[in-house]
Amino acid sequence: MTGNSLRNQSVANSHPMKKIVLSLATACTLVLGSCQKDLDQAPISNGSTLTFYATATDFNQAMTATYSALRGYPDRTLYMSEIRSDNFYGASSQGVRDWDGINNFVTTLSINPYIADTWASDYGTIFRANTMLDQLATRGSVTGSLQARYEGEAKFIRAMMYLDLVRYFGKVPLVDHALEPQDVVKIPRTDVAKVYDLIISDLQTAITNLPAAYAAADVGRATKGAAQTLLALTYLTRSGPTYSINGPGLGTNDYAAANTLLDQVIASKTYSLQAAYPRVFAFGNENNSEVIFDIQYLSGTVGGTYNSTLPTPAYLASVGVNFASNAVENKQVSADVISSYATTDTRLGFNVVQSFTYANVSYTAALLKKFVDPTAKGVSYSDWGLNFIVLRYADVLAMKAECLLHGAGSGSATDAAALVSPLRTRAGLAALATIDMPTLLAERRREFLGEGQRWHDLVREGAVLTTMNAWVAKEDVAMKITRPIGENMIIYPVPQIELSAAPGVYEQNPGY
Repeated sequence: MTGNSLRNQSVANSHPMKKIVLSLATACTLVLGSCQKDLDQAPISNGSTLTFYATATDFNQAMTATYSALRGYPDRTLYMSEIRSDNFYGASSQGVRDWDGINNFVTTLSINPYIADTWASDYGTIFRANTMLDQLATRGSVTGSLQARYEGEAKFIRAMMYLDLVRYFGKVPLVDHALEPQDVVKIPRTDVAKVYDLIISDLQTAITNLPAAYAAADVGRATKGAAQTLLALTYLTRSGPTYSINGPGLGTNDYAAANTLLDQVIASKTYSLQAAYPRVFAFGNENNSEVIFDIQYLSGTVGGTYNSTLPTPAYLASVGVNFASNAVENKQVSADVISSYATTDTRLGFNVVQSFTYANVSYTAALLKKFVDPTAKGVSYSDWGLNFIVLRYADVLAMKAECLLHGAGSGSATDAAALVSPLRTRAGLAALATIDMPTLLAERRREFLGEGQRWHDLVREGAVLTTMNAWVAKEDVAMKITRPIGENMIIYPVPQIELSAAPGVYEQNPGY
């Protein structure tokens, strides 16, 4: 992170073990904290909106605060998607941890703090975006192109959060403007189709209103390309199979629409692959040509914690990271994903450490080190300055290949292989002559390991049940899974704290 790029500021500790878990109603009272050069100002509460949104500076601070609500997004992504998938399994020596239930598909997840944190934090971010949108519509403090841009940014963030929610929970309450807490709890879960409609509408507005790029001072804000890419992902997700409770997909066959958007991103020539895979994630190369949208961090008061989510304390200590007792758990990369890499695939050595030495003790464990750049570490395990990439150009190419394999456009399996081959050749592998969907999913698994993609990929393509059950049977990962993974386990339960806050309003997802 350099210059005056957009920073993220947390209004609460983003680690779910160290924060009060907020209900949806409580999330709607989160403060709008000011950011960038105004970190020492008093936060602006929802109750003071009548006096706050008086100047363009006020709106800029509020928009920055909306971005800052994304600070905990990477941690949630790793727990809710990576830990749930066949990429990782638990091997904790610290006793039963809260992530065990996610990893082990227990039926009591409604009381799990990570599940509750995801619901509340996503809605807290939506509340900030809704407040911004309401004020833009009623105040004259900003007008013209700046007003349109802020609308696009807020709708991009709102769409990102609703896609997160619908993929994890299926039907969710649809709140499209700022409400008082007593009104929020009256809103029942909305049909998935209507949630997708809002996501798509928001992103279409964002595409129209957002610029292709920003000056250096505003790097990190959502762009037209980010909105196009997220909308393409939304169409792919909506095109997938329907699970209980009426999600994540609707079988809508939106592959042609997704393909058109991805073609537009490619044709813009705004983005390109980095020559070397490690350069994509290098601390000294943030916001590079492959990055379409990322969560911005700065070590210090606005550092990230996701880097330390998956490695062990011993490994972190071996690269000079200070950590709190029991602050970092041990989740190992599965043997299955490691064996899927060719011996000449340079991504394996960058993504995974399989042995290391600390304090004259040798350790053998397959740990994700992809985000552990010692030059990016701050003063502790929870203080990293490395941005978390949400959307990157490699995914644009892989998603377009997915569209072609589903019959979009005039492309063939050969054309799809040509899109994926650059990801292989930069990793030291031969190009592919052709490709099918299982091969594409395997290529995505290797390319995006640790980036929160795998679980969603399997769900989107209808491969999650066969893949996960085969993996459990094959690897016997000591995960304590004693039952087949069934359709009810594809989405998470509504957090119990939400059910208690709105008795009789929400129905629980089947199987929980």
